[in-house]
Amino acid sequence: MPSITLRTALPADRGTVVELIHQLNVFEADLVGDRRRDYAAAEEYYDELMQRLSRRNGRIILAEAEGIVVAAMGFSLDQDAAYVIDDVRNHGTVTDLIVHSDWRARGIGQMLLNEAERLTKEAGHKRLVIGALVANERAERTYRAFGFEPYVSILSKEL
Repeated sequence: MPSITLRTALPADRGTVVELIHQLNVFEADLVGDRRRDYAAAEEYYDELMQRLSRRNGRIILAEAEGIVVAAMGFSLDQDAAYVIDDVRNHGTVTDLIVHSDWRARGIGQMLLNEAERLTKEAGHKRLVIGALVANERAERTYRAFGFEPYVSILSKEL
C-alpha cells in the first residue's frame, strides 16, 4: 500500500472534499433513504460544515496517497452543556469520516481516528466523540474496535 500522509484541507481542496461527501451521501441514502443523492447537496453540506467548523475551532483533515486524496475527516473542539462535569465537558468531535470506497479496509479510517485522538489530547481534553448511523454497521464496528462506546442514543419517528 502506498504511504498515507495527513494534512489540513485548503480552500483549493473543496471539489475533492465535496466529491467524497457526495459519495457518502449516496452510500447513506441506500442505508436510510433520507439522504439527497444530488451533487448540489454535497456542495451545500460542505459549505455548512466549513461554517460550523470555523465556529468550533475545527478543520477538515485529508488523507493522501501519492498526492491523491483518499479520505477526509471533519474535526472540531467542542463543549458540552453546563451539566456535564468539567473533566470531560470539553472534548474533540469527529464530525465526518469519509474514506473513498476504493480505499476502505486499509486502515485509513483508523489513521484519521488516531489523528483526532492526538488533536484532542493535544488540546488537553479527555473525551473524543463520533456519531454513526445505526444502519451503517461497518462504521459502528470500526468505531467500537477503536474504543468508542455508545454514549447518547438519538431516536427518530417519522410523522
